[in-house]
Amino acid sequence: MDEKKLENAQEWLDPARDPDSRARAATRAMSHDQKMSWVSGPMAIPGNGAKKPEGAIGSAGYFPAMPALGLPAQQQSDASLGIGNLADVRPGDTATALPSSLMLGASFDPALARETGQVVGREGRAKGFNVVLGGGANLLREPRGGRIFEYVSEDPLLTGHIAGGSVAGIQSCHVVSTIKHYAINPEETGRVMISSDISEAALRESDLLAFEMAIEIGQPGAVMPGYNLVNGVWASENAFLLTQVLRDDWGYRGWAMSDWGATHTTVKAIMSGLDVQSGANIDPEPFFGAPLNEAIRTGTVPAERLDQAITRQLRSLFAVGAVDHPAKPGGTIDYEAHKAIARRAAEGGIVLLRNENALLPLRKTLDRILVVGAHADSGVLSGGGSSSVTPTGSLKLKGAEFAGVPLEKVYHPSSPVQAICQLVPNTEVIYDDGKDHAAVSEKAREADVVIFFAELWRTESQDVQGLALPDGQEALIAELAAANPKTIVVLETGGPVLMPWREQVPAILNAFYAGSGGGEAIAAILFGQVNPSGRQPYTTPLSEADLPRPEQINPDTVISNPGEPVDKPIVHRDYDIEGADVGYRWFSRTGKSVAYPFGFGLSYTQFEYGPLQSEADLASVSVVLTNVGPVAGAEVVQIYALRDGDASFQPRLVGFSKVSLAPGETASVAVEIEKRLLARIEGEEWVREAGRYRLEVRSDALTPITGSTLALPRWTRSLRHDAPID
Repeated sequence: MDEKKLENAQEWLDPARDPDSRARAATRAMSHDQKMSWVSGPMAIPGNGAKKPEGAIGSAGYFPAMPALGLPAQQQSDASLGIGNLADVRPGDTATALPSSLMLGASFDPALARETGQVVGREGRAKGFNVVLGGGANLLREPRGGRIFEYVSEDPLLTGHIAGGSVAGIQSCHVVSTIKHYAINPEETGRVMISSDISEAALRESDLLAFEMAIEIGQPGAVMPGYNLVNGVWASENAFLLTQVLRDDWGYRGWAMSDWGATHTTVKAIMSGLDVQSGANIDPEPFFGAPLNEAIRTGTVPAERLDQAITRQLRSLFAVGAVDHPAKPGGTIDYEAHKAIARRAAEGGIVLLRNENALLPLRKTLDRILVVGAHADSGVLSGGGSSSVTPTGSLKLKGAEFAGVPLEKVYHPSSPVQAICQLVPNTEVIYDDGKDHAAVSEKAREADVVIFFAELWRTESQDVQGLALPDGQEALIAELAAANPKTIVVLETGGPVLMPWREQVPAILNAFYAGSGGGEAIAAILFGQVNPSGRQPYTTPLSEADLPRPEQINPDTVISNPGEPVDKPIVHRDYDIEGADVGYRWFSRTGKSVAYPFGFGLSYTQFEYGPLQSEADLASVSVVLTNVGPVAGAEVVQIYALRDGDASFQPRLVGFSKVSLAPGETASVAVEIEKRLLARIEGEEWVREAGRYRLEVRSDALTPITGSTLALPRWTRSLRHDAPID
């Protein structure tokens, strides 16, 4: 290296300098070929005709190191719910499986989200990864969506804070996290040919607001557009999303990477704001390879645009410390400590939906417990796809397929049956798979309590067809309840399911996909070692007919996976039906009853609220909270806003805080209010009209506890983050 290059190297490798200047200096030092090697890369997993690139650890993506410049390779791993190992590309490698993001959303606990994010960051870095593909922030507009377990909730505020906390936790470990799938990408069936059609104002007030808040909180190093189109334009080359909103309005400085096999053009994509073609071997051609080289040579794409794409990547790597603290395989991982965190996350997210006659918590002096279904003797169900994590000892069954890679149906090795046996060693615990209804019903009659594990597997690449429990489970619940009136249902469903049977059983737990500590967490809730504090992150409808789009896309009429030619017309989905009123706001607007609303959850203790106190400028509100019950517990203080005289302004969550209190303990709880949720988009501004607004503490989206009304002046805020905020 000559003297000039050495001087530059010292400049960009100086940790005292700011990430932007370091990134610009490093970009100047790179050759054209080096720059090109970082804008297009293959999937680093053998399959679909590809081989693992030389130097790659083996995972989602790889971009080569530049040793002469002191720059490490980009080793990228799937990491929505832990460090993935699709197709066992790293033979025998294990990882901690976190609860699903939806379960994390049910915790209403951003601090817990940050802590679980740190688990991903630590394990990723110890395995040699410096970029992880996490941060799912799409809203649950489609409750039958195959991938919704990777997302947080149907609410923008909750989603923004939980996803942002997760990203912040990952990046605190010197690892870049993405945020995805940008934007409005709620369906898997037909995902590579669906256009999500919606007005700009409604989009900015809902899905984009969730991403905006998550980016503000987490500062993710990369943004990943989805496979879908938005208003007729592929998300990966949508200038409105990637340039106008992300760059011009939000001032985002990281890079935009495509999803794997989601790039469609060269010039349009890069000039609209896409910086990297990921999984280029899945696309019909390497758009950011030779075609981009030619476009730069002819001047169709300015060379400065290539520099910009590289600088954005380097800036993010420098900002999180991925260059100063390079990741190396073979690091030490405390799997037991991480499993304990995963267990606490599951305990914080399990929702007690029903508890008639205080059946729960169960007594530890029962003689006989019958546990039925869902391989509860082996583990807890997880979702399928690129987010799948397979700790050592997982049960793996045939599932689906993605781009030539099998997607297994995995049960994480945290057996509820074993966990129950450990808690009640003097009780006879019997497991039955439930396939013989008559035989298991006979066993139910002889048990003190029956615990039925209901399951619905969801996976990337396909939506579930309908919201009913499959494989005769609904009939079996009815039969077990008839045989034993103390039948408890535990849901492992990764999202909402219809519950026409819910009043036939006295107790229901929503356990989502609970991860590496899930079995122990479920047992701890059942027997009262832990007081349930989760709240529903979505609305459970009474009927699919009540949804904004009751009819589903026929999977036989569409293409759902990248790598397959889209030889059919684009399917346009109308999301202006509900617009910004996603989930509980849709049900409020239509006046439809629901089985369980967003924010609902029971406890083994009781809480009382004092009057709600509001500050004049509504920056925050406060309320006195007391645990008046017999045991310690955590309450989620939920603040909803309404506008007097405006029927179009649906009640919406504007602030929340989770508080733990001992029996008899009182605390004054301050809750920050998100002003944008009281406003609407008008032109280039958020505008809150002058008027009377009511703030209510609610136990869920439908049930007020206490509140106050105050007159507020007109308030505006520019959409642009570099403009004055107030």
